[in-house]
Amino acid sequence: MTQIDNLPPLREVIAEHGLRAKKELGQNFLLDLNLTSRIARVAGPLEGFRVIEVGPGPGGLTRSLLAEGARDVIAIERDPRALPALAQIADAYPGRLTVIAGDAMEIDYRLLADGPTRIIANLPYNIATPLLTGWLTMDPWPNFFESLTLMFQREVAERICAKPSEDPYGRLGVLAGWRSEARIAFNVGRQAFVPPPNVTSAVVHLTPKPVGDDVTVKNLELITRSAFGQRRKMVRQSLKAAGVPVEGLLAAAGLKGDERAEDLPIEAFLAMARALPALRRQ
Repeated sequence: MTQIDNLPPLREVIAEHGLRAKKELGQNFLLDLNLTSRIARVAGPLEGFRVIEVGPGPGGLTRSLLAEGARDVIAIERDPRALPALAQIADAYPGRLTVIAGDAMEIDYRLLADGPTRIIANLPYNIATPLLTGWLTMDPWPNFFESLTLMFQREVAERICAKPSEDPYGRLGVLAGWRSEARIAFNVGRQAFVPPPNVTSAVVHLTPKPVGDDVTVKNLELITRSAFGQRRKMVRQSLKAAGVPVEGLLAAAGLKGDERAEDLPIEAFLAMARALPALRRQ
């Protein structure tokens, strides 16, 4: 295993601080510093960047982010048992690690940004999708971060990066594809974690892309929720849940009505979302 700093091996850190992973916190610790350093490098060179990390646990990825040259790291950790281990890392990297003891779902991440900022995290599985959705739906857009490099269950990663007509394609793929370029960087097997999860994981890298201001998150969510709510039905039927004249939605997107949501390009959903305000006034 690569020695990236003078701190103890992660297994020793876990034993010293009694950091048995808690299922209720969605914890699965990465102990291989080769792997955590590989995750850090997916985001690109870190020199000059502030990095925000969620759920550092014993700090394997935190150490790699700092060793790879991040200007500084803001780590958000809910588990008080991990704080002494993170304090040791802060001592080893003076002035470069700030730990926020709190719930990641209650943080205003925009207030943590300072200059070029990236979010890099092995996310707790139980909050991974809500966190990503929150970051992708912030306005104005593009937002405060230059990229997201995040660990998910492989199934969720596939949904994020899915294209039309692929089985995992759905609301999350439309949202991510609208506002970002998303790709799966690599898979991570169960054996890399302590304790091993029941599924394979994957690292996803998302880079924000500019979008017009003629589509709101609220309107797009209404369209995708309606269309995918009955995803095996033709959109002429499923779009009735949007509460506006379906023919107007179909015309706006150039659809016949016999298509299914899983086969529609992202632009079709955007076109229907643009049409919503006028159709509500009819």
